[in-house]
Amino acid sequence: MKTIIKNCIALALTAGLLQGCDKFLDERPSKTSSLVVTTTSQLNALLNDYEQFYAENNNTATLSTDDYGLTTSIYNARPGIFSPITVQYNTWDTAYLMDDPGQSFWSSEYRKIFTANMVLQYADRVTGSDEDKANLKADAHFIRAYSYFQLANTFTLPYSGGKGEELGLPLKLTIAFDEPVARAPLSKVYEQIEADLAEAMKVKMPLMQNGRARHWRANTAAVNGFAARYYLAVNKYIDALKYANQALQEYSTLVDYNTQMRYGRDQVLTINPGPNAQAVTLKYPYTHDNQEDFTDMIGWPEFLYFRMLNYGTWWYMPSAGLMNLYDQAHDLRYQYHYVEGYSYDRGIINPAYNYPGYVFFYKDRIPSGPTTAEMLLIKAEAQARTGDFGGAMTTLNSLRAKRMTPGPWVNLTATGKDDAVKKVLEERRREMPFVHRWYDVRRYNNNDDPNDDVEMSKTFYPYTLSSVLSTQPVKTYSLPKHSRRFAAPLPRTEIISSNGAIQQNTY
Repeated sequence: MKTIIKNCIALALTAGLLQGCDKFLDERPSKTSSLVVTTTSQLNALLNDYEQFYAENNNTATLSTDDYGLTTSIYNARPGIFSPITVQYNTWDTAYLMDDPGQSFWSSEYRKIFTANMVLQYADRVTGSDEDKANLKADAHFIRAYSYFQLANTFTLPYSGGKGEELGLPLKLTIAFDEPVARAPLSKVYEQIEADLAEAMKVKMPLMQNGRARHWRANTAAVNGFAARYYLAVNKYIDALKYANQALQEYSTLVDYNTQMRYGRDQVLTINPGPNAQAVTLKYPYTHDNQEDFTDMIGWPEFLYFRMLNYGTWWYMPSAGLMNLYDQAHDLRYQYHYVEGYSYDRGIINPAYNYPGYVFFYKDRIPSGPTTAEMLLIKAEAQARTGDFGGAMTTLNSLRAKRMTPGPWVNLTATGKDDAVKKVLEERRREMPFVHRWYDVRRYNNNDDPNDDVEMSKTFYPYTLSSVLSTQPVKTYSLPKHSRRFAAPLPRTEIISSNGAIQQNTY
């Protein structure tokens, strides 16, 4: 934790030199060798640097659910492209993942929290208007609430009334080196998230400014959208419905996949090189085409808040169970985002093995921040769970109409509450694969509805810290409903740097 703080101070002291989103800055701090925070413009420059905030490198969310489909046959096709760490996340390991050298989600979210704390510390000390200071503080509280929520959903047990004294997270609320780093009780973490959310609600900035969405900063639609997500997660459906409606009342733009989605640049590859060589063409959505240029990502019309799940290995490998949920003949999400033959791009060409990949922005990023689509799904679920199953289907079908080719398959109907909930949850998985599945399974298994429980299992080879034992018989790995493994192992480096003040999860 001290290492994170030191790195964050270095980052913060140079933040005034970062470009961020210049068009929304009235004043830029000058480049000097010794930067002192003296104005609200400098703090705005710090928060406008969206490249420091948008990425969520959460391997647990990517690899540890039934959305991810690594099988022994895919592994055998080219073992060298799958690290033991990928297998360990896929099978809910507890022995080795604490030593994952590439695990950056914990440290990156605490860097965001540090930046938020820095803004809160300086907001009342710098020059600038009271309105600007108030918005900066609301923005910082929002960042802190959002990051603690993401961390809690990854590294702590699902929160319910009987688990309040379980280990939560270190609550860093200042930039002081000597602030305690021991994990607070889980109940205190959620109390802090709610307290920060209440302060974030004071933001006055709308999402739309001068005809453009300013979604990389806190705004009224984003805060309401996050509140809807939060209250859904803690099974408070009336509150979730309230805030989803407020977000949608401000902004409800959806991308119509019938008219606004298109293919981008094709990729031509040769498979089975030699006398039987064959040229194959991979079709990508246009959103794939720019790896470094943020134009398409910033311009995605559904964002309320700009965050992305990021996976540097570049293969969101969909499971058969996930793909089977789609009406593959009519669902345009399947047509554009499931790239047939993507395994060839990953090098499985000799001999060739054909398997799809899920692609959204380039090969590594999927929208994870609140969107209008998510708000409709939250609204539909809250309606269904509170008994308005007809309204839930109306809400759900308004989304499906923008995602599917026209026809009788668009509109779903429900025979009652349980059927409506089932249909909404299936649509949620189709719309937001990988991004929300880990969080969703946690909450499904900790609410009062036994019909939505999910127990996940995988069949794969045994493994050690450094290798997959592919010559040994396969075994079944399971994640039962009440498993303590719903809290991912904390990085061992954090435990060591805290001199043992940070405790590891127990399994």
